[in-house]
Amino acid sequence: MTLGERLLELRKAKHLSQEEVADKLNVSRQTISKWETDSSTPDFDKIIPICELFGISTNELVSGKKDESKENNSLATEEENGKKRIKGIAIGIFLYFLAISWIMTSVAAFNFDPVISAAIFMLICGIATCIIIYSSIVYKKKKIEKEKNPLIKKIDDVVSIGTLAVYLLVSFLTMAWHITWIIWIIYALAMEIIKLVFMLKEDKNEE
Repeated sequence: MTLGERLLELRKAKHLSQEEVADKLNVSRQTISKWETDSSTPDFDKIIPICELFGISTNELVSGKKDESKENNSLATEEENGKKRIKGIAIGIFLYFLAISWIMTSVAAFNFDPVISAAIFMLICGIATCIIIYSSIVYKKKKIEKEKNPLIKKIDDVVSIGTLAVYLLVSFLTMAWHITWIIWIIYALAMEIIKLVFMLKEDKNEE
């Protein structure tokens, strides 16, 4: 494949017209046409702008060969970030379980002060939430995420409605509104576990 053919292929892959490419590179449309038909070649000072425009290396532009080492490094980094993201979410979920276990046993079993017990519960939940958010943002996939799994959305709808019904029923029967909000923590925890399962499944399929 000639340099002109590569330029034509790269332009079409970006869905750009000759006029748009010419405007971005500060040349005329006729110049782009000459490059793509191999009537002329780009000047040296246009090589870097062309590579930046099409997101390729100079080696790939000239030789037509992709930089495999760079691609492999990118895939390795993506895989490593995926593992760190899953690990962070798993730790957050474990801390939620720990917080729920603490609030359910600290006062009744260990006679802790309810205020101190609630404060520790909120602290653990806060740490868990921070870990999950941090892992989801810092180690998120760099590629464009697929549309939200419709099955997860349906499960979320059903579980949220069920949780609301249970929350209202338990709250009205016990009148313990000050504690029944924990049901929503359990709901959030359940959804995170479901998402984690789907995430692991998707990562396994991608491999």
